[in-house]
Amino acid sequence: MAKRVWMYVGGRAGTKPPPAEKAAITAACEKLIAEVLRPKFLPEVRPSVVHNYPMAIEGKWHGNKYRFFTRYRSDDPASFEVEFDAPFARLDYVSRDCFDLMWHRHTGEWHCVYQRLSLAEALHRIESEPYFQPC
Repeated sequence: MAKRVWMYVGGRAGTKPPPAEKAAITAACEKLIAEVLRPKFLPEVRPSVVHNYPMAIEGKWHGNKYRFFTRYRSDDPASFEVEFDAPFARLDYVSRDCFDLMWHRHTGEWHCVYQRLSLAEALHRIESEPYFQPC
């Protein structure tokens, strides 16, 4: 009988984009947020004492993934947190100009909707498809 041994087989983070490409991806995503998502889904911030209200749409990197999220605020004194983030879409970097587009389910899990899209295609899908509506 063969002896079984646990061993390290590599990182789980996946391929990370080089710094220049990461900067270009960030710029394209921030442009989409500023020119499309904020004007369309968050034209003005309307504070509410009773309900959570969206106050910003932002994006940030986490490893090789760029997440889009809505920042909510609650002015209710009984709320657990004053502000919290609710993600709605994620770009998983696969290789140069190749991404998997993920949708954040209400259960907290990420579901892959599209695989191996170019950056332009992925951003167009986020802009146009109802899966990826932030609010």
